This record gives sequence, structure tokens and C-alpha cells, in this order.
Amino acid sequence: MPRSRRAPRLSHAPSGRGRPATRRADWLPLRVVTPDLGPLDPFLGDPDDPAAMLDELDPTEPLTDEERAELESDLDEFMGFRRELEPLDIDGICIDCEDCGEPHYFGWDLMEGNLRNLLGQGQVNIHEPAFAPDPAAFVSWDYARGYTDALHAAARRR
Repeated sequence: MPRSRRAPRLSHAPSGRGRPATRRADWLPLRVVTPDLGPLDPFLGDPDDPAAMLDELDPTEPLTDEERAELESDLDEFMGFRRELEPLDIDGICIDCEDCGEPHYFGWDLMEGNLRNLLGQGQVNIHEPAFAPDPAAFVSWDYARGYTDALHAAARRR
């Protein structure tokens, strides 16, 4: 489980780079995540959690061996996408929702957390949609697959 990190001291003047100007040893990025990399549930441990009744209404079926193998393959493929695209300032994956017809934007951590939760619990945690995402900073799964496949093909030709 990740260790808690201290937030930067906010009493210092901003550095102009998106974080306060502090000595390097004083600054550690604040990143609060659960072990599965998903955001913390605001109702965690609350006996009056409004989502509690959802679990009673919609029990999760265990994954079949085929579903588990497919999810493990997706996670493996996703980690390859992230390894190649995150350093290029791509913020994550965009998936067209079959239910609502709208694009859904998932940052790298959230998407990884969703895939890991599917493997571990058979469902994803409830989360808020991305706030004002820049569509140009996200790529589709197919684009990510094509990009990484092209990188690997070029590397094999060398």
C-alpha cells in the first residue's frame, strides 16, 4: 500500500511551475490513492453509505476463466500504452460509452484502478467523471494499440 506523503507547504510563493517553491527535500507530491490506484471512496466505512443498497440489488458474478484471461490481457496491453504514451503528455484513454453514446475520459491511474478492480472484485468503483477534460490530451484504445504496435514493428525492423 502506498505510504502517505506530505503536501507541499503552501506558505511559500508559487514557483510558476504549478507547485509551491520549496526546497526539493520539503516537496513531495500529494497523491492519495487506494491500493488499487482508484480514488478514495468518500463514504468508506460509513454505515449510511447510499451505495450500500446497490450491492444488495446487484450482486457481482465471479469472473469466468475466459473473462479473467481477457482482463489480464487488457491490463497488460494498457500498461504498455501507458509506458509509451504517458511520457508524451497523453493524459489517458477515451472510451465511447455504449450506454449513453458519450465519450468517457479516464486518466492513467483511474483506468488502471478500474482494470485492477475488475480483476479483484469483478466490478469498478464508483467515480466522478473527468472534470473538463481536454479531448486532445486523451487517445482511444484503438489509437493507443495502433501507436504501440507501430513502435514495436519499427523496433523489430532495426
